[in-house]
Amino acid sequence: MVVVPAIIEGAALSVALVPFVLHRWDMYRWDRDHRNAHVPKGNDHAEPLTVLLPVWNEARIIEKKLDNLVQQNVPVRLLLIDSASTDDTVERVEAWLNTHPEAFLEVDLLRMETRQGKTPAVVKALKHLGQHAEGLVCMTDADALLERGCLRRMMQWFADPMVGAVGAVPKREGARHDETMHRTAWEAMRLAESMVDSTPFLEGSCMMWRPSCLAIDDLNPSANADDAQIATSIRCRGWRTLTDPLAHFVDAAPSTLEGQRRQKIRRAQGLQRLLTRERKRATARGQGLFGRIFRRQHHFHIIAPLALTIATASAVLRWGFIALYGWPATFTLANSLHLGFTVLELISAALWWRSRQGKSSGPLSLVGQWFASMELLGRSLITTARGRSLHQWEQHTDVREHMLDVEV
Repeated sequence: MVVVPAIIEGAALSVALVPFVLHRWDMYRWDRDHRNAHVPKGNDHAEPLTVLLPVWNEARIIEKKLDNLVQQNVPVRLLLIDSASTDDTVERVEAWLNTHPEAFLEVDLLRMETRQGKTPAVVKALKHLGQHAEGLVCMTDADALLERGCLRRMMQWFADPMVGAVGAVPKREGARHDETMHRTAWEAMRLAESMVDSTPFLEGSCMMWRPSCLAIDDLNPSANADDAQIATSIRCRGWRTLTDPLAHFVDAAPSTLEGQRRQKIRRAQGLQRLLTRERKRATARGQGLFGRIFRRQHHFHIIAPLALTIATASAVLRWGFIALYGWPATFTLANSLHLGFTVLELISAALWWRSRQGKSSGPLSLVGQWFASMELLGRSLITTARGRSLHQWEQHTDVREHMLDVEV
C-alpha cells in the first residue's frame, strides 16, 4: 500500500522538475553562445517617442515620476491615462505641467469615468494613440524610476527592424532574500530567452515597442499582466521581444510578507491566464524556438504546481497508510521507499518554510525558493478556479512611500 503512492509521488516530482533542469541547461548554452551578440544595433538611433503613463491614486509619487521622465533628456510626447483616481493625482499633474510647460513635446491627458484595472486603461490609451502611430511607445509605471539614459539605451534596439519590443530590468529596493533570488532567476531566464529568440514576459514598469507590431485586440481587458500580453502579441506576429540587461529602473518591493505574496499571486494569475489563452498560437509550428520557450513557461506556471500538488497528496496518502498499517518491515522495498521519501520531504519542507520566511538556506536556497514559488502559483490557480479575478487590486502604499526617498 506504501509503494503505489511513493511511485506516484516520485513520478509527479519528476514531471514538475525535469523541464526546469532542461531549461537551465538550455539557458547555459544560450548564454554561452549568444551573450556577445546580444547588443543593440544602433548607436545614435532616434525615433519619435510616446511615454504611456497609466496612473491611479498616485498623488504621492506622480511629481517625482514626471521629474524622472524629464531627466531622461529625450524629447517625448506624454500620454497619461488616469483610472478614475479618488485623490488629487490629476490636479497635481496639471499643476506640474503648468510650471513645466516645455517638459514634453506634447501632452495628452485621458480620464476614465470608472476604475476598470490597468489593462483596460492601457487599451484605451493605445486606441487613442492609434496602431499606426509614428515612432515608439514606452509604457512605464508611476512607482518605477528610470535610471539616466534608460530610454535612449532601449531605443537603440529598434535600429533592427525585426525588434518589436524591449524591456528594462528592475533594481528592486527592499526585497527579501527569497524575492531577490526569485527576481534573479527569472531575469536570467528572460535574458537567455532574449538572446536566442524572444521572451514572452517583459517588465511593464518600463517597456518599449512599435505600435504597428501590436494587435491591440489581443489584449484581454479582464486580465492583468498587460506587459506579458503585449510582448506575446508582438512575438506571435513575427517580431522579437527582448530584455535589455543594461537598461534599468528602480522600484520597491512591498514591505510586508503578505504584501509581497499578494503581489506575486496577482502577477501569477495574469501570466497563467495568458499562457493558457495563447498556448495554441504561441506554440504553432511557425513560431520556431519561441514555441519551445512558451511551452516551458506554460509548464513552469501551470503544470509544475499541479504536479507538485499531486506529489504532496500522494505523500499524505502514503503517511495515511503508515498510520493505518504501521511502518513497513525492514529490508523491504516499501521500507526503503518510505524512508527515502521521508528524508526528502523533511528537507523539502524545511527549505520551503525558510524561503517562505525570507531566510537563506545557503546553496540550497534556490530549491527552497522554487517550492515557495510553486505554492504561490498553486494559490493563484485556486483563486482563478474559484472565479476571482485580480486585475483590479489594492495599491501598495508602502511602496510609494519608500520610492519618495529613492534617488536615481
